Amino acid sequence: MKMLRTMLCALTLLCGAVLTAGELDSPVGYWMTIDDNDGKPRGIVKIEEVNGELVGHIVKVFPRPGEEDNPVCVKCKGEMAGKRAIGMRVLWGMKKDGDEWNGGGVMDPDNGETYKGYLKLTFFGSKLKLRGYVGISLFGRSQEWIRQQNFKETTNK
Repeated sequence: MKMLRTMLCALTLLCGAVLTAGELDSPVGYWMTIDDNDGKPRGIVKIEEVNGELVGHIVKVFPRPGEEDNPVCVKCKGEMAGKRAIGMRVLWGMKKDGDEWNGGGVMDPDNGETYKGYLKLTFFGSKLKLRGYVGISLFGRSQEWIRQQNFKETTNK
């Protein structure tokens, strides 16, 4: 009986690990963005897969002192000009290519600029390396986002 219990416990743990690994091999989910300048959390982006492509929207902002809870993007251009941060699309068109997702774009709401981009999961899917660039990847910058497993989205926008 003790042996059977031990085997059932081991099987349960193994199944849990396999399910978790399946969730962590995709960038779909919630990600905390980190400010390049001060290293502090800047927001939460929800990445979804739509028709085989990744799309990311801001769902939470961590405002700095003096900033609104949901600021307007004053530097954004085109369809994003004057839009509020929460709900703003900041990542689009990325398709799986081996162990990366690329071919899409990213937008930095702090400066309003749009870049080509690619992303790759690291640290067993708990972190995401996002690279935005102009022209070739050499001319760009990278950010590391942190997966938020237990984030609960609110409807306050």
